[in-house]
Formats: sequence, C-alpha cells, structure tokens
Amino acid sequence: MARLVVMYRTPADAGAFDRHYRETHIPLANNLPGLRSYEISAGPVLAPGGASDYHLVAVLGFDDIGALQAALGSPEGAAAVADLEIFATAGVEILMFDDAPA
Repeated sequence: MARLVVMYRTPADAGAFDRHYRETHIPLANNLPGLRSYEISAGPVLAPGGASDYHLVAVLGFDDIGALQAALGSPEGAAAVADLEIFATAGVEILMFDDAPA
C-alpha cells in the first residue's frame, strides 16, 4: 500500500480550521479515486520532547504509488489540493511513500 501523509501546521484559529477540515476537506478527500483508507490524528500532535508545530496529521492509503499519483492528478485531487490554500494557511507538508515489510 502507498501512503500520503499530510501534516498541517497549527493555525491561528484552530476552531475555524477544524470546521473547514470536517465540513469541506474530508468530503473532498473522500472522493479521491482509489482511496483505500483515511486516518486523522486525534488530540494534540506531539513530538518526542512534547509539543509540536503541527495541529493535525492525515494519512491516506492507496494501492500503490501509481494509484496515489493518479488520484492527485484527477479533478477530485485538484479540488482537494486547491482547498488547502483556503484553510491550511499556517502551512502544510505532504509526503508520499510505499509501505514495505519491516
């Protein structure tokens, strides 16, 4: 499985961020073609030493990197990426990788 990890920096207005994320962004992301799983962090996002700069982390699963890239290149992917500019104004980091056996 391939993973898309999206790390959202802490916004100035966490309540507005959370509302937009729940009401707008989750439905957009749920429409990504080939999406197999979607998990988000609950509670504060912590670093080993305590607090972190991140408010929320999302991990989306796809069959493979090709499916993930196709989803991002789709109209639904374009809509989800465009939505980031509306609510993720504190910054966002996006990583992609394939799972491998440990």
